Amino acid sequence: MWLLDLGNTRLKLARADASGLGPVTALAHGDAGFDAALRDVLGQGALGEAAWLASVAPEALRVRVEAALEACGKRTQRAVTRAECAGVRIAYADPARLGVDRFLALLAARARGGDQLVVSFGSAITVDLLDARGTHHGGLIGIAPAHARQALAERFPALDRGGTAAATPAFGADTPEALAAGVQRQALGLVMAAWDDACARLGRPPALLVGGGDAPAFVDALANRLSAELVHREAMVLDGLSVYAEAVRD
Repeated sequence: MWLLDLGNTRLKLARADASGLGPVTALAHGDAGFDAALRDVLGQGALGEAAWLASVAPEALRVRVEAALEACGKRTQRAVTRAECAGVRIAYADPARLGVDRFLALLAARARGGDQLVVSFGSAITVDLLDARGTHHGGLIGIAPAHARQALAERFPALDRGGTAAATPAFGADTPEALAAGVQRQALGLVMAAWDDACARLGRPPALLVGGGDAPAFVDALANRLSAELVHREAMVLDGLSVYAEAVRD
């Protein structure tokens, strides 16, 4: 079967079988050749294959992807957030208000077992706490560093000195460096505070499951600052989508 994670900037897709998830392809849907590239990837499979789609993108984009799946002979089913699924019970009273990407990441975390703080560094930063019994304790949503830099520059023109820092120092010696350092540590601080709160809530430290396109910029810093087991899994939404597909089919 095919698994597709349609996010705000990219589509990730992979085939999955009994041996697990295959190689993941990431396509930026803002690129001019997106539709053709998607059809090329989907053309590698057989007609009639099942395809599971999770989308947080605008409806028009989702419809384009579904049309490509149909044109390539795939039987498409869309994942939706459920109050309970595969041993997870979400905290939201209205399941539709929890993004399906966060929901599927919780299913991936549940499959790993134990207490998990699930962190995604994407278009936004999301943090969700799942305990070892599968109970979701809720989450946090924060601004991504790139959007934080843009918002500061737009709100305070004096901060827009042109360019961005090539690296993120501990303390910036010029305005672009200071902005880069500030927004990165703001993001780190969100996760570190959430981890402290999770330890207090559970009475024990949870593991961290970290994903999202910007995760590589934060994984080492979090591992160095937190005494926690940390797993970086870029395709954790696809992992959760695989769990979802099996649970729904059963």
